[in-house]
Amino acid sequence: MKFANESFFLVCALLLGGLFISALPYFRKNKLSYFNYYWLIALGFHVVGYGFFAIASSTSFALLTLANTFFCAGYFFLALFCASINKKSVKKIAFISPLFFIVFALFFEYLRQTSTFQARVAMVVCTLLALLVWMLLELFSVRKEGRDIQLDFLIFTSSAEVLFGVIRLWLVLSTPVGSNINLYEEPFLSALLRWLAAAFTALSYISITGLWAERLSNENAKSFEDNLRITGLLQEREALIANLLKANRTAATGALSASIAHELNQPLGASNLNIQFLRMKLEKGLLSADLGKEVLDALEADNNRAANIVKSLRSIFIDGKSLTQEYQLGDLVANVLEIVKPELKSQQIQIQLRLDQDLNICVNASEIEQVILNLLNNAIQSLANSKGGDRQITIEASRDGQLIRMKISDNGIGVPAEFKSSLFELLNTTKNSGMGLGLWLCKHIITRYDGRIWHEDASKKGATFILELPLAP
Repeated sequence: MKFANESFFLVCALLLGGLFISALPYFRKNKLSYFNYYWLIALGFHVVGYGFFAIASSTSFALLTLANTFFCAGYFFLALFCASINKKSVKKIAFISPLFFIVFALFFEYLRQTSTFQARVAMVVCTLLALLVWMLLELFSVRKEGRDIQLDFLIFTSSAEVLFGVIRLWLVLSTPVGSNINLYEEPFLSALLRWLAAAFTALSYISITGLWAERLSNENAKSFEDNLRITGLLQEREALIANLLKANRTAATGALSASIAHELNQPLGASNLNIQFLRMKLEKGLLSADLGKEVLDALEADNNRAANIVKSLRSIFIDGKSLTQEYQLGDLVANVLEIVKPELKSQQIQIQLRLDQDLNICVNASEIEQVILNLLNNAIQSLANSKGGDRQITIEASRDGQLIRMKISDNGIGVPAEFKSSLFELLNTTKNSGMGLGLWLCKHIITRYDGRIWHEDASKKGATFILELPLAP
């Protein structure tokens, strides 16, 4: 029957082409891992190969060389696919495969022009048998990990192709045929075996498509279960965060209250000492007018300090505007030094002042004094924990353009490295006592005046805090 072979090849090309097109959406969306691409490449090669077989007799028999090359290339990439699902790295083999195809094409073309039909069939069938045996070895190795009906069917179709190939090779080599015949003039029985082998090739691709459809279905089911589990975990996390935020608000309120109490403790403690002193003098009848006035002035100063702290904190937390006035920075520093004078004396700490003249700033005095007091108290506590004999605090201030730059340095123990990144955060402290309000408060106040404050390590040891404020206009 004329054109029976050509018709069969065309049907095979159309069937496999349909499979190839149906697989493209998975390929484009990258739903398959990289080794799945090999069977798609193999399928493409087989489609092109069958297409060349279908038109070679009516165009040029030279296309048989390309047809057989593409046909063998398809089986080569099917073998790579089987090796890849066996978890083997085949990238290098795939990279050098064009060299194998070129050698095959040149040798087949040589046989087509110089040798017999039997020699060409023997070359092609032996190549295909070698590739099919490679495929089966890889598939049997994969099968040891677990049974899969699609994988078993692929082993069956590949084994059938090996059987048909062996029988066809035996028939072609044992049956006397003319030396100048071609594929389209092959005896019916061997041609039938070739058709059966081609049909099982199509079945192999169908089984591969089923294999990956099954695996994708399992992966989607697993992804769905994972998504449900992740959703549940996220809901648990949100509930946990909500509970933690509630607990944190309670803890933060208590910590903030304790911090404010800590800030007020110094003036209130000084007032308490003065009251006790005043009572003792009264009981002994030793209170003179001058002494009484001195004690009352001290009590009034401590009371004003406490009131200013409360006012400053209140204005900060309600984000109100402070009443500002122009002050000399040196005067504000002197006021704070008078407050900490007893502490400096008891800790044997020396103060070095290097303040330029005419450093005028427009601020609320109590707020800036609170900043300087906090920084000095930190330096005093650092020096109190220091084992060095020479305890020193240096206060420097100078003009820097339209800014005043002030440095307060000590030669104490310095700031631990783990606290440096969060030094100015609320409720963060390096001390055993205190709740971490001081430095945060300093930064908050300085920022309100369009200034900035930061920490640097001292040149030798200790810590340096630097603040910048705009000069008064």
